[in-house]
Amino acid sequence: MTYRTEFHCHTIYSKDSLVAPARLVESCHKKGIDRVIISDHNSIKGALEAQKIAPELVIIGEEIMTTKGEILAAFLKEEIPAMLSPQEAIALLKEQRAFISVSHPFDFTRSGYWQEADLLEILSEIDAIETFNARCLLPRMNAQAQEFAERHGIASTVGSDAHTLFELGHATLTLPKFNSAEELRQVIRQGVANTRKTGIHARAASRYAVLRKKLLRG
Repeated sequence: MTYRTEFHCHTIYSKDSLVAPARLVESCHKKGIDRVIISDHNSIKGALEAQKIAPELVIIGEEIMTTKGEILAAFLKEEIPAMLSPQEAIALLKEQRAFISVSHPFDFTRSGYWQEADLLEILSEIDAIETFNARCLLPRMNAQAQEFAERHGIASTVGSDAHTLFELGHATLTLPKFNSAEELRQVIRQGVANTRKTGIHARAASRYAVLRKKLLRG
């Protein structure tokens, strides 16, 4: 048995997404996604809401902004606050025995952009790095992440980084069955990636979401 897994996606609990958790669950079922790690920015609320609807599908995740770059975590029990140092965030994640990766490490257009020296400082403490992110605008961003992973012998994840439903499933990893962070660590290197990029219109959709939310609050 294998799981087609979406490692990186967002709901309305991220400032730049308008996707309701229930609609994300529905879309996963339609697209044949077996496990989805919902990784809202600095929040697990969307994942918790979706997991109540589909506990067999949804894994609690979070994309955590640190003082250096963004960490992508799965199998969380408690939310990790933003703007801790990477070492502080990782220590809290290890207390939860979470699976720890990093998001789009070499995408310099993001606020969560890692400098290689900072990434090397935490390399021994993480489980994987995201070597393909469907929203990376330049091929060399993902290529650099893949080369870094191969050079340092660290496992890879891929992710759609979906902030809209049309992006969901653009980058998935098919893995042997897993039901915990420890089981995911054991099978992660067996993953078979299926990836395709999204266009710049996906980034535009996120900017629209930010603007719409501001207008509604105003």
